[in-house]
Amino acid sequence: MLIYLRVLKESFNFAISALRNNKLRTFLSLLGVTIGIFSIIAVLAAVDSLEKEIKGSLSSLDNSTIILMRFSFGPSEIPSWKRQQFPDVSYDEYQYLKKNLPGLEATSYTLNVPQESLKYEETTVTGVGIGAVSHEYYDIEALQLGEGRFFNESEAVSGSQVIILGHEIAQNLFGESNPMGKELRLYGQKFSVIGVLEKEGSNFLGNSKDGAVLIPVNVVRRIFGDNNKSTFPQIIIKPEDGVDNAEFIAVLTQQLRNYRGLKPDEVSNFFVNQLQGFADLIDNITGQLNFIGLIISGFSLLVGGFGIANIMFVSVKERTNLIGIQKSLGAKNKFILFQFLFEAVILAVIGGLVGLFLVWLVSIGASQFTGEFEFVLSPWNMFLGTAVSAVIGLISGIIPAISASKLDPVEAIRTGM
Repeated sequence: MLIYLRVLKESFNFAISALRNNKLRTFLSLLGVTIGIFSIIAVLAAVDSLEKEIKGSLSSLDNSTIILMRFSFGPSEIPSWKRQQFPDVSYDEYQYLKKNLPGLEATSYTLNVPQESLKYEETTVTGVGIGAVSHEYYDIEALQLGEGRFFNESEAVSGSQVIILGHEIAQNLFGESNPMGKELRLYGQKFSVIGVLEKEGSNFLGNSKDGAVLIPVNVVRRIFGDNNKSTFPQIIIKPEDGVDNAEFIAVLTQQLRNYRGLKPDEVSNFFVNQLQGFADLIDNITGQLNFIGLIISGFSLLVGGFGIANIMFVSVKERTNLIGIQKSLGAKNKFILFQFLFEAVILAVIGGLVGLFLVWLVSIGASQFTGEFEFVLSPWNMFLGTAVSAVIGLISGIIPAISASKLDPVEAIRTGM
């Protein structure tokens, strides 16, 4: 064990000596490894950060949650012209499913509507996202209230003019004063504040509720009507825990087909989108991005590997006389082999660590520059970068190391002289 530690120490000293004595050559040789490791880890870190940000934006909803609407989350075999003729889901269908769908924990009818302005006395906030939802939305989204309460079933059904404010909206309109019970104007009508959501923070998908408000869906239905093209309805469905999702979706599909009077040979004119399917789609996309990035970055590593091999062949040639002396004094072939292998690995790891350091700098800069997007360099990616660079050094150094270990001591000393 001690002899291997000694070899490691001597190899490290040789590597440092090579770095000092042949700075330009070493720099050019290690540049390929540095760029390769930088490219691979940067791609992996960027894709991981993107995936984490997207999934974090969806974390408030359970993966078993279903969104019923006339659009599909993913690709569809139904032609585009036919999908465009699909009708929107309706409030009556929401009520029907709520009463007749077995295994249902909660369902909410929601309308996506254009942004509006909110006014309180002389203060106006523009570009406010309006969430028109039924009362069950509170439980499905697992909303957290900082103050007040959510509107109840009676208020939702009757279309009471009550409103829940996002944290940022409450701050902009009321500052530090208590907004509860205050009246503000929306759609030219007065709404009474009954609750304020806890601060969520921004997310990649831009669907943070900090800059939005929630009102009963029947208020919006009364204002816009049920056939207004500027509104986009959805039915959000949450199955009970333990329910078989495939069976639940099959029953749901058949229930809605029956309600719409579709014949057995007709395609369903709606889409049952499950968040798990969306999560799987994200995993598939990020997997493809990782694969493409690794292929491109692999070429940089290939160049870096040739650079390491080149510097090791030169190192063997320069130290031929020293190798001959070592072998004449009793150094075994494996001693010489390990000496050059360790040196190649150390040089490659140095290049890899420089690449990781550059990725770390870029991650800090990217997080600061983008503000809302956090670029994460995980410990796994750091370990992977170090391991890959060590493997590149091992592969690149194996042939020069073997050639050095097989040198004849007499010929090596004579050649060196």
